[in-house]
Amino acid sequence: MTAPLLGTGTQETPARDTYNTAAAELTVLLRSVDGGRLWNHPLTVTNGSETYHLRLQPAGPDTWAPDYFTSFKLASSIQEKYVKTPIEVAGVGGALVGVRLVPGQEFAPQRGISAPVTATLDFHGHDATLALRRPAKQPTARVEGAVRPLAANYSAPLLYYKRINETLTGLTGAFAISHFTGPTGLRFLQPYDPERIPLVFVHGLMATDQMWLNVINDLEADPVLRGRYQYWEFGYPTGNPIAYSALKLREALAKVDKLYPNHKGYVLIAHSLGGVLSHMQVVTLRRENWERTCG
Repeated sequence: MTAPLLGTGTQETPARDTYNTAAAELTVLLRSVDGGRLWNHPLTVTNGSETYHLRLQPAGPDTWAPDYFTSFKLASSIQEKYVKTPIEVAGVGGALVGVRLVPGQEFAPQRGISAPVTATLDFHGHDATLALRRPAKQPTARVEGAVRPLAANYSAPLLYYKRINETLTGLTGAFAISHFTGPTGLRFLQPYDPERIPLVFVHGLMATDQMWLNVINDLEADPVLRGRYQYWEFGYPTGNPIAYSALKLREALAKVDKLYPNHKGYVLIAHSLGGVLSHMQVVTLRRENWERTCG
């Protein structure tokens, strides 16, 4: 009913709001109900005398593969109080957070790797196609016969990750390492993309990688930057010997080189003690340096 009334998609209207909500909720429902049994299979839906045939659009340059994400969250269901300026773009489609949680996945946060997804429905008579759009790759798409701007929420995927008490966790990491519960090691905050430059964030003394939340959120506000860069974080208890933490960062980056040899050259962005760790990535560290530093 609402698809033919979308107009240009730039104006907020009851039809657009209804369409966006329906597309988002349908995606979440199909992916989660009965353990995902209905997901990515041709589906026939009957409502009274009307029968519709639904399918998912295959992967493309600006469309996620249907089975890439293991679950979806409504972007509107994720609290935005932890960022100063939520990054939301008005347009057509249901704004979602796609979550990929696969056992043994390298560099993945504990809750999985998240990304912005925009769900759109295209009707051709009684045949409907559900597409999982990549708004960061392509901010517009042909929906219902016209090119329209895509709705998106770029803060929600960052806020999906569990928030911690940064002050308490940072102090624990500095003075009570055995009780440190913050993230450790290198984590990808977005699905790996060989076409984008990795920004590797390294926090400082008595801090955690959560300190970068608003920095990354502000970068996501710029369409040029979010199309050019991807975000990685390195977490560590800052009470460990500096050379040891630097070694763990070096080992993590070496593992990236092995698993993703096609990645673009990364940029290290560091604060305070993190700057020391980053500097040690570009100098030769021999055994005698280690013994002198840790002795």
